[in-house]
Amino acid sequence: MPDTKVFAIVGPTASGKSSLAVQLAKLLNGEIISADSMQVYQGMDIGTAKVTEEEMQGIPHHLIDIYPIDKPWSVRTFQTLCRQKIDEIVGRGHVPILCGGTGLYVKAALYDYQFDEENEEQNSKLTEALQSRTNEELYALLQEKDPGALEKIHINNRKRLLRAAAMALSHRPKSEREKEQTHQPVYDVYFIGLRGDRKEEIERINRRVDEMFEQGLPEEVKRLFSDPSSRSWNSFQGIGYKEFSGWLDGNEDLDTVREQIKIRTRQYARRQMTWFVNQMPVHWFDPADRAQIISAAEDWYGKNE
Repeated sequence: MPDTKVFAIVGPTASGKSSLAVQLAKLLNGEIISADSMQVYQGMDIGTAKVTEEEMQGIPHHLIDIYPIDKPWSVRTFQTLCRQKIDEIVGRGHVPILCGGTGLYVKAALYDYQFDEENEEQNSKLTEALQSRTNEELYALLQEKDPGALEKIHINNRKRLLRAAAMALSHRPKSEREKEQTHQPVYDVYFIGLRGDRKEEIERINRRVDEMFEQGLPEEVKRLFSDPSSRSWNSFQGIGYKEFSGWLDGNEDLDTVREQIKIRTRQYARRQMTWFVNQMPVHWFDPADRAQIISAAEDWYGKNE
């Protein structure tokens, strides 16, 4: 069993992960590492529900607001930087706490998830070349070249479809690479999962989207992505941004955009749950049971200490 202890707080969007991470960090002298694929981008604050300075309550947060929106961010880059941050946090005598809903990022950082470094540049070029294809075309390509990859990829998850399709056109398909992984954690990890009533989850998501619009999400999107060429950037593909494409072109109203974001966020929350349930040994709690969560976390962290 690895010696380094790490907490990972996971679960669907709008479940209260960020506030729990801060509460836990204050109790255990921790620092928080964001495991969100969109919060790394600079300026994308409202649509990613980026934690504010006030919400941080003085707790150090890492891998937030660090990357330009016109550059492609990758899971491999996240893995490298996240592991560096874990080492730095432990070196300071503090507790690393990963917090986020991007399941692939969490797994890549905490498990023996390996990347084929020799073909990263080739895959990047292939991914760029595949950008013009629709999700359906990418899905069809994978059905032909690497059907095994589709067992874990939804047709609406464009980012993962693009990456898997690029791998499929290289000499080592995604499913073949994954078979080589032992799927063992490289840290001593305690996974805290937040999972509440589905009806309440839907209500929280709908409220969050409404709040984003009140905070000025349309203005943020217009400021960042008014140039049509920017809509091919990886950063624009996140839920809460790509739905504005028609509005930016003058073809849709904001009420339509708002409803699309709510629907896709709810769908994404379901996929998040499926991923975490199937991929990791998560200890699930109701988001409202903070006392129980904190007690379980303290018990685990204190064992063998």
